[in-house]
Amino acid sequence: MEDELEDRVLHQTYVSFMKIFSRFTSSIAFDTPVSYLWKMVRLYLLRSEVVVFTLGIIILFMYLQTIELWSRTLLSRLSQALYPLSAVQRMKLMEASSSDKQSWELKGSLSAAYAIKGRRMHMEDKFIINENINNTGISLFAIFDGHGGEFAANYAKDHLIQNLYNKVVELNAFKDGKIINPPSHDSQETPKKEQEINVSIERKTSFKKSVSAADDSSKKEITDPELLAQLSKARPITREVRTTTKPVKNITVPLSSYLEKGKINFGKLLTDEVLAADRLLVEAAKRSLNVAGTTALIAVLEDNHLIVANVGDSRGVMCDSKGNAIPVSFDHKPQQVREQKRIEAAGGYIAFNGVWRVAGILATSRAMGDYPLKDKNFVIADPDILTFNLDDHKPMFLVLASDGLWDTFSNEEAVKFIKERIDEPDFGAKSLTLQAYYRGSVDNITVLIINFLHNKISSSNISQ
Repeated sequence: MEDELEDRVLHQTYVSFMKIFSRFTSSIAFDTPVSYLWKMVRLYLLRSEVVVFTLGIIILFMYLQTIELWSRTLLSRLSQALYPLSAVQRMKLMEASSSDKQSWELKGSLSAAYAIKGRRMHMEDKFIINENINNTGISLFAIFDGHGGEFAANYAKDHLIQNLYNKVVELNAFKDGKIINPPSHDSQETPKKEQEINVSIERKTSFKKSVSAADDSSKKEITDPELLAQLSKARPITREVRTTTKPVKNITVPLSSYLEKGKINFGKLLTDEVLAADRLLVEAAKRSLNVAGTTALIAVLEDNHLIVANVGDSRGVMCDSKGNAIPVSFDHKPQQVREQKRIEAAGGYIAFNGVWRVAGILATSRAMGDYPLKDKNFVIADPDILTFNLDDHKPMFLVLASDGLWDTFSNEEAVKFIKERIDEPDFGAKSLTLQAYYRGSVDNITVLIINFLHNKISSSNISQ
């Protein structure tokens, strides 16, 4: 009763004030147009409900400004709605040559990749194209979709890929009898300085700058405020690092263990190298208190065989000779029965926060890095390995992409889109990336296309 009485008193006070104010202003003589305008203002704009609504809107915008949601992203959407840009202007914006890079691209002889920062503040996607490694006839492609910062994606790109490159060269030499007594090889050994790759790849200036910028990624701060906020709230998961006197134990794996009947067992090689790189990544992340993580999608081509290793929710899709979309990897999501059981068996849980997340934090159930969740075994880095005989599918092309694409495209839509643009210089990679952006993808977007239509992807023929 007291609250209701107080509301009535406030309302009557406001009404009385407005009546007095209206009588005072109505007594002032104006010219006819001004007088008419003032009457409209008094009748409509100075009504109590209009004033309250206006104040509410002002307070809402002040709140959004305070929590930094009223940013250039929202402003840019409003400006695009009012003053839409043409397709040509949008592409030029993506290819801006300023220090704030928006796009990265790389072109190989029969593969191409295109990536954009999109609507994110920072670019955390990384990609690799290594065709015909050291003239071995083996090609390596990879996409890393980082989260919580660039540290993990850069680490995987620089260390995991270099280790795989070195192992492929050594195993190929050992298989051919060029190495008689192979040295003991440490699967977790920090890789040596990058060797020059003898492959004719046209590198764009933007890509070169991206590589050079990655060298200082370990010094950058964590860029995902939601991740940090969740980590600080979740009691079972802490950013505190316990000092350990024992470093990660090195695991010596002989080269011969990766050979079966004169062939390289890429499934075992990829699994061992991903897990080894993840152990070193977690150790490095703990030293710098960096909670970043990354997905890993790696494809290896040898003769007529395709081997795909996947950790996380980046995805690969192959277009067969009939135009069908054949998935070559499957996303790791917390709500999947297998993943949910594993997480709960480790003492964890999944919670819905926009999407299903591990402990309410991470939207993928497997990743490299993410040491607060990795220490609890809620998140693992074990890759799924799928092997395909290309003679069975006679593929036209292969699409590898981060989830920034798959948020707006289904497998079938992406295959159909590329099939119509495979004759473009970059095999449709750029067009597909930009189309995902126009459809509203809010993530970094990276698309890598491997074209099989010319029968050769390396020194060995691929039958169709």
